[in-house]
Amino acid sequence: MLSVFTFAANAVLPIVLLILLGFILRQCGFLGEKFFADANRLMFKVALPVMLFYNIYNIESISDIHLSTVLFAVGAVTVLFLLGLLFAVLFVKDRRQKGVVMQATFRSNSAIIGYQLANALGGAAGLQCISLLSAFTIAQFNIFAVLALSIFNAHGHPDWKKVLKGIVTNPLIIAIFGGLLVLGIRFFIPTDANGEKVFMLQTAFPFLYTAMQQVAGIASPIAFLVLGGQFSFKAIRGMWMQIVSGTLLRVVIAPVLTIGAAVLLSAKTSYFAFGAPEYAAFVALFGSPVAVSSAVMAKEMHNDEQLAGQLVVWSSLLSILTIFVTVCVLRFAGLL
Repeated sequence: MLSVFTFAANAVLPIVLLILLGFILRQCGFLGEKFFADANRLMFKVALPVMLFYNIYNIESISDIHLSTVLFAVGAVTVLFLLGLLFAVLFVKDRRQKGVVMQATFRSNSAIIGYQLANALGGAAGLQCISLLSAFTIAQFNIFAVLALSIFNAHGHPDWKKVLKGIVTNPLIIAIFGGLLVLGIRFFIPTDANGEKVFMLQTAFPFLYTAMQQVAGIASPIAFLVLGGQFSFKAIRGMWMQIVSGTLLRVVIAPVLTIGAAVLLSAKTSYFAFGAPEYAAFVALFGSPVAVSSAVMAKEMHNDEQLAGQLVVWSSLLSILTIFVTVCVLRFAGLL
């Protein structure tokens, strides 16, 4: 069991250290406000979209996943979205914070921490499962995030034309659907005598693929540095209730509800007969902390970026413990 805790710590602590580095660089004046503002735009409009496109492009085959797993994951994210909406309406007073708390409820860091978790827990099969699920859920995350951050605007009522425009023009959503389009096209590309596709980006245009790979590689580190630079301990005093509730919703309530539902469904019906790779993917999808891109998007869409950043930091810290507990329970039950 110590190895499980060590794994969870090793998966999350590098993120915490990068956030801490960004905080120190800002506090000592090495990097200023303009750098972090420009880096935030770079992340939202360039680096994160490239990373999402790259991850989806590298999925081997979208036909390998079971429909039941997709339906469960998409349905579970939808339930979490509705739960977040209910909680925000009933318990969050500040309109600029409602959408942020909603995001924390359903939007996990599956694109960064989740891949590591799934690979460590389920091996190649677990990694493939989370990669294929991400093709659906990351698009869902971002569409729901635009809805959450747009519904509760400062004017009191959502402008649905602007909400729709926000979804259609969101760089992350464009990147996701662009990746899915390319993935679909690649399905129809013929193979040679060795079973390899006759046209692949990495072989036809290796310089372009390498450049895309390198841009995708800087997305996560810079995002965490920016988050650290925008972090403020002073902000905790005015929003500790929102921080506690949002963090608990993400790393306690969400995994208990979704993974618990997966276990029950698997026991009751053969259609949802999940195995170790699926549970590894579910831990990655529902047990990982708040996505760092949620803080980036909150700032760009004029919501409370301070609260969004706090939720990323504190959910990352608490997830070390909750991931450990989740994995221990699933292993004790013989599901992992």
